[in-house]
Amino acid sequence: MKISVVGTGYVGLVTGTCFAETGNTVFCVDNNAEKVRKMQAGQITIFEPGLDILFDRNINQERLKFTTNLAEGIEDAKIIFLALPTPPGADGSADLKYVLQVAEELGPLLKDYTVIVDKSTVPVGTAELVRAKIALGANVPFDVVSNPEFLREGVAVEDFMKPDRVVIGTSSERAKEVMEKLYAPYVRQGNPVIFMDERSAELTKYAANAFLATKITFMNEIANLCEKVGADVDDVRKGIGSDSRIGKRFLFAGIGYGGSCFPKDVQALSKTSEEYNYDFKMLNAVMDINEKQKTKLLPKLNAYFNGQLEGKTIAIWGLAFKPNTDDIREAPALYNINALLEMGAKVNVYDPEAAENVKKLDGR
Repeated sequence: MKISVVGTGYVGLVTGTCFAETGNTVFCVDNNAEKVRKMQAGQITIFEPGLDILFDRNINQERLKFTTNLAEGIEDAKIIFLALPTPPGADGSADLKYVLQVAEELGPLLKDYTVIVDKSTVPVGTAELVRAKIALGANVPFDVVSNPEFLREGVAVEDFMKPDRVVIGTSSERAKEVMEKLYAPYVRQGNPVIFMDERSAELTKYAANAFLATKITFMNEIANLCEKVGADVDDVRKGIGSDSRIGKRFLFAGIGYGGSCFPKDVQALSKTSEEYNYDFKMLNAVMDINEKQKTKLLPKLNAYFNGQLEGKTIAIWGLAFKPNTDDIREAPALYNINALLEMGAKVNVYDPEAAENVKKLDGR
């Protein structure tokens, strides 16, 4: 099957590469000419364990190709994935300008029935907006489908090739058949493909990330309480994680969540709630607690040095928001580095993958 993926960021490149791995011909489109030249030359542009092997193999077998030309990239494609950035706007809502701009450009380029898939994390109702933009210039039938990704950085290849579930939002039987055929190789072990309406699929992604962020935040609050009462948070974690209703994952206490998804998605879901006149108190509390948790260790450090951090050398091991990634977006380490520098401390840092990305910030 010929597939196009518009956007070659983290989600787009993993998506395109993994679809090529099962025999599809995939054209990835990006407006960053330098990035496209690198990928055409066989240079992978993100760090993700195991992705480089699939990337090299599918380029060599000519199943994975790259272009800056949208018309070229979508020619003869049965499915077009939109894997474009949806950064938070000034008010916290997801900015859809990139998604809607490409959607409008797609309309006149479609030559036959095509399924357009929102792979980006987008607010409820986006599929309808995308459909309206495409319809402005389209002269052929098409369907817009919501298919949120649930990739964990560091194990994204495994998550894509062997997903816990595949969520597809569509009201079209024709689109459903196309998507079932596409995902059949990935769910042979019986993991479910769950079909629902577009709005439910859009909300499912936000709900999943918001729940996980809440779970992390709850455990951080338990850790803070453990310090007060003299309990060991690791023992508490083992005690509650053994309960199958709770589960063992996302129970490790730390200095808050970061990354490209949780902060943005929790904020966007809170904003959506506001737009529908619903006061989602729990999400607001999660964001407030997490913001404070990021620099939770600094008062302890400052107290240890009797408030005299100026001139002290502090080492930070780990810069990415989690292991096995070079992603420093909203990484708690950055908040601590900035605060320590403001206090006059010298900071030495190390990360096997993310150090170069940090060096690019402010020339550090």
